[in-house]
Amino acid sequence: MDFGRAALARALNRKGVAVTCVGDDTPVDGDIFELVERCETRPSLILQPESDFPLLPQRLTSIDIPTASFQIDTYAYTRRRIRWSMLYDHPIVFHPGYQQRFEQAGHPGVITLYHAACRDLFCQPPVERVFEIGSVGRTYARAQRTRRRVMNSLARKYRLNDWKKFYSFAEMAEVYRRSKIVVNVTRDDYRHDANMRAFEAMAAGCLVISPVPTELTTVGLKENIHFVPYRHKSQIEDLVRTYLSNDQDRERIAKAGQEKVLADHTYDNRADELIRAIENFKGKLFAPARCWTEGKVHLACLDYYSASLQFRPARHELNRLIKKDIARAASGSFLIAAALTRTPRNHLIALTHRRG
Repeated sequence: MDFGRAALARALNRKGVAVTCVGDDTPVDGDIFELVERCETRPSLILQPESDFPLLPQRLTSIDIPTASFQIDTYAYTRRRIRWSMLYDHPIVFHPGYQQRFEQAGHPGVITLYHAACRDLFCQPPVERVFEIGSVGRTYARAQRTRRRVMNSLARKYRLNDWKKFYSFAEMAEVYRRSKIVVNVTRDDYRHDANMRAFEAMAAGCLVISPVPTELTTVGLKENIHFVPYRHKSQIEDLVRTYLSNDQDRERIAKAGQEKVLADHTYDNRADELIRAIENFKGKLFAPARCWTEGKVHLACLDYYSASLQFRPARHELNRLIKKDIARAASGSFLIAAALTRTPRNHLIALTHRRG
């Protein structure tokens, strides 16, 4: 489990929720009833947190315990995410507007959470802000070309950390705590993303410069109060120059952003929101796939395994389909064949890595 999910798990523990995680040696298609039997007490919720371990247990639609799945990069492969989410009672989406899309597709149990910051990383004694601009995040993917160009340009004129380096979560927090400004250049294919970087940088007390329109305003953060907006990348350098030369305005906005994030957008906040949402559903089982034919369930599982490049369980699902639903077996064969043409760097699960 990466740091973000682990931070949420710790927050749930602080709220009195016991969290039990499966071991790394668990087969990705292990039986859900066997997994539940290993728990000391019967769980009230089964959660797939969308990590690098693409677990999708067998007989998930048969167990009488509510199930949930994180759909973190909800904008990526949305139609397929909707299909897989039908296997769970509660798909949990991480971007505004997607709850309606899942509901329109026929799922009545959708929950919306947003990204957050880990209070423990940022509530530390103040340190000197030695970097004029701090930057942590991937820059090598096709969707990050603009970020790459912008950071290369800024690095020629301002003091930056080693922005091409991979940082752990603790190192990321230290970079931001030592930075005056963070320029949040979002993905080229999802420009209005309220990503983790924005919440983390604000939590660290940085002035965040971020593109608009943005999901940040949807979650309650305000332009020129909590962050500084830009509408075109050509505006970035002028904004950086302006706010580096005006400590009072920069620190005022940075402080307001920090206070807002630490008050409303921490993992403790998200734990409270998740607990309330689950309690409001009163244990009802909403997964549409609980009423599907076996063949339709097997095809949805095969689709997930194929997208995750888990070919052994995908072939098992195909064999089941050949015996039960030959028409869907043809679709399953196509999904596996399509997945075989991909490389690990490009497959779906790679898109969910932490520093996106």
